[in-house]
Amino acid sequence: MKRPTKVGILTAGGLAPCLSSAIGALIERYTQIAPEVEIICYLGGYKGLLLGKSLPVTPAVRAGASILQSFGGSPIGNSRVKLTNLKDCLKRGLVKEGQDPQKVAADQLVKDGVQVLHTIGGDDTNTAAADLAAFLARNNYDLTVIGLPKTVDNDVFPIAQSLGAVTAAEEGAVFFENVVAEHSANPRMLIVHEVMGRGCGWLTAATARAYRARLDAKKFLPELGISRGVNEVHGIYIPEMQFDIAAEAARLHKIMDELDCVNIFISEGAGVESIVHEKESKGEAVPRDAFGHVKLDAINPGAWFAKQFAVMLGAEKTLIQKSGYFARAAAANAEDRALIKTCADLAVQCALDGVSGVIGHDEDQGGVLRAIEFARIKGGKPFPIETPWFKEMLTAIGQPMGAKAVSGAH
Repeated sequence: MKRPTKVGILTAGGLAPCLSSAIGALIERYTQIAPEVEIICYLGGYKGLLLGKSLPVTPAVRAGASILQSFGGSPIGNSRVKLTNLKDCLKRGLVKEGQDPQKVAADQLVKDGVQVLHTIGGDDTNTAAADLAAFLARNNYDLTVIGLPKTVDNDVFPIAQSLGAVTAAEEGAVFFENVVAEHSANPRMLIVHEVMGRGCGWLTAATARAYRARLDAKKFLPELGISRGVNEVHGIYIPEMQFDIAAEAARLHKIMDELDCVNIFISEGAGVESIVHEKESKGEAVPRDAFGHVKLDAINPGAWFAKQFAVMLGAEKTLIQKSGYFARAAAANAEDRALIKTCADLAVQCALDGVSGVIGHDEDQGGVLRAIEFARIKGGKPFPIETPWFKEMLTAIGQPMGAKAVSGAH
C-alpha cells in the first residue's frame, strides 16, 4: 500500500474517558510526522459514515488539538450502529430498502478518498471495522483499519489495559466519596453504588480499590461519628463472583447493627442472568440493543439487588446511585493520557506503514504494544478474581470469596 494521503477518524459505542484525548493525540501525531496527510472526522460514528457526514480537520483544528485533552465525551459524536444489522439500519433510516449497509459505508469511504480508517471504540466497533475492511478487500479496495481500544469495562481480549478504564475507576471513586455521606441522612441506611460493567467486574473492583485508597489518605474523628467504618466499602459484587446472598445478608446485617449503615458496590452486570430468567419466566420482554446485548438500564440490576438486601438487612432507607455516566464522560487522567499517547503514536505509524489491527499491549505476546490482529479481538474478557490486590481488598473488608452460586431472592 502506498503512503496514505487521506485518513478518517470515528468514535463509536458508549463513552469512555479517552475519546476526546485519542482524537487529539491522533491529530497531533499526524501533524508532527505527516502534516501532508488530510484528516476528516465522521460525525456520530458509523451513522455519520453511512450518511456521509464528516468534518475536515482544518489548520485551526490542528493548532488547537491539544485542547481536546482537557475534555471528556467525543467532540465528533458516537452512535451504536452495527453494519451487519440491516433491519436496525433500515429502521433508523441509515440505509434504504435494498441497500447493504457495508456497501454503503464502503462506497462512502471510496467517495471520500479515505485510505486509512481510525476507529476508537470497543470490540463491537473494531470488529465491525475489520468486517468493513474485509468487505472492501473483496471488492478490490485497499483500506487500512486501525482501532484504538475504548471501554471502561477493560474487558477486551487480548488487550492488557483499555483506554479510559483507569480514569473511569478514579472518577467513580470521586463520585462515591460524596454519595457515602448520605449514610448520615437516615438510620439504617443501605447505599448501593452501581458501577458499569456488563460482564466484567474489573471497573467495580478498581473503583472500590481507588475509593479505599482515598480513604487511606483521610483522617477520621470517630469520637464524633466520623469513622472509617461508616465510610468503608462493606461488600463488592461482580459478575465473576459467586456468593450466597443469604449468607452475605447475614454478614451485612451485623455491620448494619453496628454502624447503622451498609455501603455496597455492584457491577451493573452482576446477577443479570438471574434477573433475565426471572423476567422471562413471567412472560416479560427483555429489551436488547442492536448487538443483542440486554439493555441494562431497562432491567436495573442495582435496584434488583437493593430490593433483596434491603429486606434482609432491615434497612430503613435504601439509596441507589449509579456512577457510570459521571465516570465515563470525564476527561482522561494523566495515566490514561500517557497510555493514549503511546497507542496513538503507534497507530499513526501503522497507518503510514499500511498495517491494520487494534493497538494495545498484547497479553498473549508478553505485553508488547503492537497492532493486534482483528481476528483475535474479542469482548467479554473476565476479571480474574484471584488477582492479589482484589483478594487482599475482600479480606480487608471481611468479605469471603464465596463458593455457592447466586441464589435465593425473588
